[in-house]
Amino acid sequence: MKHFDTLIIGGAVMGSSAAYWLSENTDYDANIAVIEPDPTYVRSSTALSEASIRHQFSQPVNIKLSMFATEFFSNFHAHVQVNGEAPELPFHETGYLFLATADGMENLIANHEVQKKCGAEVILLSPSEIKERFPYMHTDDLECGSLGTKNEGTLDAFSLMQGLKLRAKHNGVEYLHNRVVSINVDKSKGLVKEVKLDSGETISCSRVINCAGPRSKWIAEMVGLKLPVEPRIRAAFVFDCREELKGQTLPLTIDPSGVHVRTDPPNFLAGAPPANDSEVDPDDFEVRSEEWEENIWPVLAHRIPAFEKIKVTSSWAGHYAYNTLDQNAIIGTCEKLSNFFFCNGFSGHGFQQSPGVGRGLSELIIYGKYKSLDLTELGYDRVIRNEPFLEKAVI
Repeated sequence: MKHFDTLIIGGAVMGSSAAYWLSENTDYDANIAVIEPDPTYVRSSTALSEASIRHQFSQPVNIKLSMFATEFFSNFHAHVQVNGEAPELPFHETGYLFLATADGMENLIANHEVQKKCGAEVILLSPSEIKERFPYMHTDDLECGSLGTKNEGTLDAFSLMQGLKLRAKHNGVEYLHNRVVSINVDKSKGLVKEVKLDSGETISCSRVINCAGPRSKWIAEMVGLKLPVEPRIRAAFVFDCREELKGQTLPLTIDPSGVHVRTDPPNFLAGAPPANDSEVDPDDFEVRSEEWEENIWPVLAHRIPAFEKIKVTSSWAGHYAYNTLDQNAIIGTCEKLSNFFFCNGFSGHGFQQSPGVGRGLSELIIYGKYKSLDLTELGYDRVIRNEPFLEKAVI
């Protein structure tokens, strides 16, 4: 029977980040394996994400995770290069613009104050100031807007994952093309003992990290733990507009309705939570075209009148690993099973948190505590207590 010190279930951006940070740390010299059922990653949440990064969250820990990601991305080549080669990670700094009517004004301002205290470069705009910057936007029904002026925009999610993966493999991490079907637990000791794979092979291990994304609750069930994370469908619609938007480039703009839209040169990209936002089958990747016609396009045409005449050119759907408790990540282990680690429930912002979360997990495993950024607030204990740690700025 093969033995690995650390088994990581799921090899997309979170699993590869954990593998990267463990294998980069000279204080950790044990072997690591990543188990991934689809080495193409074509249906992973990473590959299907809109790949955006922002500092505008309501919880300081989320802001700081994204600020670290910005720092990491800025020197990506040096961090992940193998023999001088690394995937390109172009960053398009377009910013985020959160819009609020009277009902959302208080929440927007409260979030803004938290962001400023954390050092985020954000400004509040009045409706007239929004109109001055973005004259193509309808602002009569708005009370305020919050604009990120630096370090917010879009990157290439697949390149991020590939860079982390290639460097981890260079460091000796093994990637196994397989699927976990069961996990054996030594109940007397409260420890994960071994993992059985779809191939029939059984692998013993010292610990397991659950990085299974939208399928993570089923991995948790294998060890008798409940995880309030489920797959929820999210579609992205790419469209063109014949009329030029004169003014500053359209940032990723979040309408009070929940619809978001951004520049995606030479086109635009939009999406929104579905009207019936509930759990879906993890193999369901169907684009609900009625969501565009009934819920998204009317909002776009209202907010930016030029979008009255647009045409969808492509669309796709992926999954949020949605934390139904509080829309925040669940990271770390639990008292009942001390060598089973959670890395789950990112609810749409996992891409931008992956560098910081991978680093945090590696510290927890190697040193038994967080050293760089304390992620204790995101621990599993709150799930047991049923005490939400709510993130209010979820898109």
